[in-house]
Amino acid sequence: MSGVIFSAVDHQMMAEALSLARKGIATTQPNPRVGCVIVKNEEVIAHSWHKKAGCEHAEVLALQQAGEQAKGAVVYVTLEPCSHHGRTPPCADALIEGGVDEVIIAMEDPNPLVAGQGIKKLEQAGIKVRSGLLRQQAIELNRGFVRRMKCGRPWVTVKFGTSLDGRTAMHNGESQWITGPAARADVQRLRAASSAILTGAGTVLTDDPSLTVRLNGSARQPLRVVLDSNLSIPDRAKIYSDGHPLLLATVLDEKDDRFQQLRRHGIDIHSFPADESGRVNAKCLLQSLAADYLCNEILVEAGSVVCGKLLANELVDEIVLYFAPVLMGSGARGMFDIPELDTMVQRIHMAVKDVRPVGKDWRFTVQPVYQSEAE
Repeated sequence: MSGVIFSAVDHQMMAEALSLARKGIATTQPNPRVGCVIVKNEEVIAHSWHKKAGCEHAEVLALQQAGEQAKGAVVYVTLEPCSHHGRTPPCADALIEGGVDEVIIAMEDPNPLVAGQGIKKLEQAGIKVRSGLLRQQAIELNRGFVRRMKCGRPWVTVKFGTSLDGRTAMHNGESQWITGPAARADVQRLRAASSAILTGAGTVLTDDPSLTVRLNGSARQPLRVVLDSNLSIPDRAKIYSDGHPLLLATVLDEKDDRFQQLRRHGIDIHSFPADESGRVNAKCLLQSLAADYLCNEILVEAGSVVCGKLLANELVDEIVLYFAPVLMGSGARGMFDIPELDTMVQRIHMAVKDVRPVGKDWRFTVQPVYQSEAE
């Protein structure tokens, strides 16, 4: 909304609302993270955040705190209040009933079921609405939700623990541990904030990982998605035995004996179209994860073939690299198996978003700049 002027107090209160919203970073899936602050006479009288999908939204919780004081108050909320009935009633209606005077919004809701209708409903009820305050910060907080609503696929982050010479495993596949305890703990936080963790059959066969969140107090386990085109993972694999959410993605027909065997054992298994190499078509898989599993953010913890395929198809949104201060040699495995590049013009450029130390290692967060975007 162009031309809207916000005061220093407005910025302070919206920053607080965003800070509250971040508390739900690992719990609101598939809903967006939302924070709300209610202010009267430039003093906070109530605040809350959306804590879990299916529970009351941030605005409703804050209104419950404020009670009668909400009449004539200013509400700061990080996302446009919903205007439709989902698992909870519309927040726009609650704000109207609460008698608030003004609602200041960071960003409009990209959900087609809302998309400006919440603002319209508030304005029709005589409530002043201003939007766009700290909009970019709000979008960044819910980038996966925005991507799913606007593009029909999740936000995809690829994670690697790597040496200074860009190696992720020895030539025989040994990779435990390249990075230190602090970096591995940081990865747990990445997992907790993700809707799903994607890996390949090769990683499961080599490392036999669990791919679970191991943080104190973490109640939600992301969906584990394994690209297993020919269903080659043995029954003894850890990923089968812990009871946490699991999806196998294959190209085999549902009538295949192995397909039927796994399904009889309660494994969620889906057949997808094959790509030109006979493996699961990654774009189709991501579209299904968005539409059928309501995944906002995907964390990829896989080998160079899977990651290279995603990068080559411009399906990687972000790469998080944990660099350990070690060298592993030219025979060790690299990060991305991509077609050979003959000229410098063909380089895939990266935009560096963040660099910081994590224990004895360094974490680089970069985003690919694809040729299609540059054109």
